[in-house]
Amino acid sequence: MGVRYRLKAVNTGRFRLDGGAMFGVVPKMLWQDSNPADENNRISMHMRALYAEGGGRRLIIDSGAGTKLDEKMKRNYQIESKPFREVLSSQDIDPDSITDAVITHLHFDHAGGFTYYAGGGKTALSLPEAKHYLQRKQWEAAINPNEKDRASFFPENFLPLRERERLELLDGEREIMPGVTVIPTQGHTPGHQVVVLDTGGHKWLYCGDLVPLASHVNLPYIMAYDHFPLQTLEEKKRLLSRAVDENWILFFEHDPEIAAARIKRNDKGRFEISEKVNI
Repeated sequence: MGVRYRLKAVNTGRFRLDGGAMFGVVPKMLWQDSNPADENNRISMHMRALYAEGGGRRLIIDSGAGTKLDEKMKRNYQIESKPFREVLSSQDIDPDSITDAVITHLHFDHAGGFTYYAGGGKTALSLPEAKHYLQRKQWEAAINPNEKDRASFFPENFLPLRERERLELLDGEREIMPGVTVIPTQGHTPGHQVVVLDTGGHKWLYCGDLVPLASHVNLPYIMAYDHFPLQTLEEKKRLLSRAVDENWILFFEHDPEIAAARIKRNDKGRFEISEKVNI
């Protein structure tokens, strides 16, 4: 019998991004009802981490944006975010008790909370006892960013993890702890990874930026931010098919309304939300 994990959604903050960028080639008339935009064409998004506890392990997946961003960036993206340690403590989760942390990728809205400014110009780890798991390809992309990614990768979010020997680089799919498997999905950015959790009763898929919003279960809905959109398409086909066939629950990191849901194929063979799941 496997480990039975207790899960908890942890909302680390919210922000806004351009709706056109979030839906790529899909016309606004098709996405604006489910994701209404403001006067600057920005849609509302959450930054939602996932906590899992069981078998003597305490895991967190992603950390939101944190509090190290400058005022211009916070204004442009309307970022509302609190210190990650404070967010966890408010949910009765002791940040010093976290044993494991998965970083889906190092973009600021996913990895910014793993470090914070502790005063005197020093950067501290939010989860000092945790081993942080990241794909090696993502690490390499972040330390040598191209012009497309430079505005999303900030060294202060991840270099301290390596310097303090709290980072483990992975090469491909791996079960990092009983019932918790990371799976690389490279379409969004090299080394992006999703997480499958077997809680002992259900399987959950932490989608990261493979399926950032519930709307993105529709296959053609692919972000303009993705490096390789056709690869994203194939990855979505493969994993969403498994989700339907094996009755997985999808966990959406960025959707402002739906934290988790099951999906189905409709009479046209397209994926759609079949049931919202409370968490």
